[in-house]
Amino acid sequence: MSAVKQFRVTFDCAEPERVGRFWCEVLGYVPTPPPKGSATWEEYESSRPAEERGSWFACLDPTGVGPRLYFQRVPEGKVVKNRVHLDVRVGTGLVGEERLAALRAESERLVALGAVQVQVLYDGHDACIPMQDIEGNEFCVD
Repeated sequence: MSAVKQFRVTFDCAEPERVGRFWCEVLGYVPTPPPKGSATWEEYESSRPAEERGSWFACLDPTGVGPRLYFQRVPEGKVVKNRVHLDVRVGTGLVGEERLAALRAESERLVALGAVQVQVLYDGHDACIPMQDIEGNEFCVD
């Protein structure tokens, strides 16, 4: 049996491009190139039936290290807490007030992009900031 070497993370959402571009800004990702046969995304979208336009968006880590992110339109809204979430790691190796300051700075940057800070968890040594993206999906600044 071979081991899985690659994976992508898929988000269900109402507005795939809007949510995808938010995550591009959060992670420094870039949109994927348009599908073969289309010079631009606009050309690709205009070639699709109206009901399928804007139904998905994908982005990738320009360094090739992180997983591809895929955003797909679904008809239902978010109802309950995510069972899986992303941790945006900005405080690795930091402790105490230095860690908290790094997490707060990243949280402020993400709030300016449209995220919502839910709370700040801090015990004097370790810290984590639970947040929500622009459609309410939970993630943590860690």
